Amino acid sequence: MPNISVVVLTGLSGAGKSVAANALEDIGFYTIDNLPLVIIEKFVDIIFDFNVEINKIALVIDSRSKNFEKIYEIIKLLKDKYYAEVVFLTSDNQTIINRYKETRRKHPMGDDLPEAIKSEKEGMSGVKDISDIVLDTSVYNVHQLSAVIEDYFKDATASSIYITVQSFGFKYGIPAESDLVLDVRFLKNPHFVKEFRDLTGVDTEVRDYIFKDKRTKEMLKKIKPLFDFLLPNYVTEGKKFLTVSIGCTGGKHRSVAIVEEIGKYLEKKHKNKIYIKHRDIDRS
Repeated sequence: MPNISVVVLTGLSGAGKSVAANALEDIGFYTIDNLPLVIIEKFVDIIFDFNVEINKIALVIDSRSKNFEKIYEIIKLLKDKYYAEVVFLTSDNQTIINRYKETRRKHPMGDDLPEAIKSEKEGMSGVKDISDIVLDTSVYNVHQLSAVIEDYFKDATASSIYITVQSFGFKYGIPAESDLVLDVRFLKNPHFVKEFRDLTGVDTEVRDYIFKDKRTKEMLKKIKPLFDFLLPNYVTEGKKFLTVSIGCTGGKHRSVAIVEEIGKYLEKKHKNKIYIKHRDIDRS
């Protein structure tokens, strides 16, 4: 089989698929949006069977076809037959509503926007479950989403597994895209120290405060060997993307400091491409 990368870009309407598709096109993917479902398999077959000079394909497949069962079948087939990487973009309801109000476009599932969003989420849930990457775009602007997509795929051949290590606040919910979740709320909380309250875990004073806690050092002694064990086994299993989410109460202090430490460790020890993200660092 020819060495061709296939990416399926899917998810919720209004979650940023057009932006993501443009980002993939900018890094060399032959991008096709909204190809009829009955044609998709034949198109990919042609690319593979006739040695067409295309080595990276991105297919945007979403609910515009209004056939959720067929969407699932096609995407599952592309995963099983051509080892396609499936990227599912999602967002919270209010963000999607705001985006539709700005663009004044019609949602493919109907005019009643809240009901349309609910229907689409239910219909696409099976696709989300089999996706390799789930990105909540609520916290991204256009430029940030483009950068994230480019970071995921532009150096895909340079690393055996692409790792995202992100901090978050449990009060805002666990990130939907998480493969592994770590709770560090047991560590001393800088929020209760007046001079640290407006700082974050990337500030030296806060980091020093957190790392003076003996439990922080003990935790890292246990976590680092766990990653040393897991990563080679994930690579052997064929996993290409891993999202590690580390949470504290608000996602501003403890989780941020731990993510910075774990990210640097993984990059140095395992030589993998690491993307560090602090989802809730700017929230109050």
